[in-house]
Amino acid sequence: MANLKAKGTIGILTGGGDVPGLNPAIRAVTIRALREGYRVIGIRKGWSGLVSMIRDKDHDNSEYFVHLTEEIVNRAGRTGGTFLHSSRTRPSHMPKASVPEHLKATYNADMNDLTPEVLKNLEWLGIDHVIPIGGDDTLSYGVHLFQRGVKVIAIPKTMDNDVPGTDYCIGFSTCVSRTISLVNTLRTSAGSHERFLVVEVFGRYAGFTAMLPTMAGAANRCVIPEWKFNIERLTELLVSDRINNPSKYSIVLVSEGASFEGEEMVFESAEKDMFGHAKLGGIGDMVASRLKDLSPKFNRGKKVECINQRLGYLVRGGDPDAVDSIVPMAYGNLALDLIMQGIHGRLVVLKNGRYDNLPIEVITSTKKLVNVDKFYNTDRLRPHYHSFEMRPQFIMTSE
Repeated sequence: MANLKAKGTIGILTGGGDVPGLNPAIRAVTIRALREGYRVIGIRKGWSGLVSMIRDKDHDNSEYFVHLTEEIVNRAGRTGGTFLHSSRTRPSHMPKASVPEHLKATYNADMNDLTPEVLKNLEWLGIDHVIPIGGDDTLSYGVHLFQRGVKVIAIPKTMDNDVPGTDYCIGFSTCVSRTISLVNTLRTSAGSHERFLVVEVFGRYAGFTAMLPTMAGAANRCVIPEWKFNIERLTELLVSDRINNPSKYSIVLVSEGASFEGEEMVFESAEKDMFGHAKLGGIGDMVASRLKDLSPKFNRGKKVECINQRLGYLVRGGDPDAVDSIVPMAYGNLALDLIMQGIHGRLVVLKNGRYDNLPIEVITSTKKLVNVDKFYNTDRLRPHYHSFEMRPQFIMTSE
């Protein structure tokens, strides 16, 4: 026990949307840390767990944290999702209604900064190092904590693959693999009925999850958040693709954050999360409807019907693929390497095929988007093919 105390305690948490690969990352951190003489605490429900716990040794806080063992993490390590659970909590911007009951008397403004409670809870738990695994929203609060003096090492996770500074975020490969597989499954129906196939995929601000499957041959066209598309041009292209296909169908992948020329993003509702994001969804429905209405103009007066499918959670559920089993293992060990060297305030990254780390501030200092000029043909509405020599594994993920 003396050795454990000497080495210190690591807290690990997952925030934002679930993706395959989170449990392998938690497993990698835990097993390496325990064997090196650290204690590991899993924070449940992301940043929410560090806000909601009650600092009383006699209170049951098992809903908010757990002491991790090899047995616990091995059981979950090969599965998808996150056994620590997740949330979209932003402790520095907590609406009054979201403040835990035992803190309402202290924090009763319309918007509250509960960071003082997070810092007190980290100290109460005896946590010396924090490893958040998440996208730019979750990790941006990690940057905030680092700036408040907490020793933070961040691990990038998001199927959108848009955390700045890294070519790869946990979840991306499985998302792309699953998208290709599911689109291929839907081909038989599209071909049988000679229709357009409209598939809506994740991607709020970045179009990587539409671009990579299209580049791999899953679709004829894709529309992405970085470029407002002309629906008449898309219809014309898809009609041409359909005519030239012996099976008489064509496919477009639609990023959830894509928008029509002259219009804004499409949202399911106006309700926003703590990071200011309203839930996207519905652009695929609108694209399908307008394609159907416009198709006679380019198809000798004949209407083309649409099969319209939102892939949604099908691409983020289930087990991780090979990449999302290997990369999280490496990221977890990279985080431990840094902690053992006494280094903190870093983001572990994969850059040009090599593992590395960057200052954590890169997460909030820039945005990672598809470079339209380099990689997207705005007239043909599809990835732009050019020299692939010396490009990174996922082609367009490194600038």
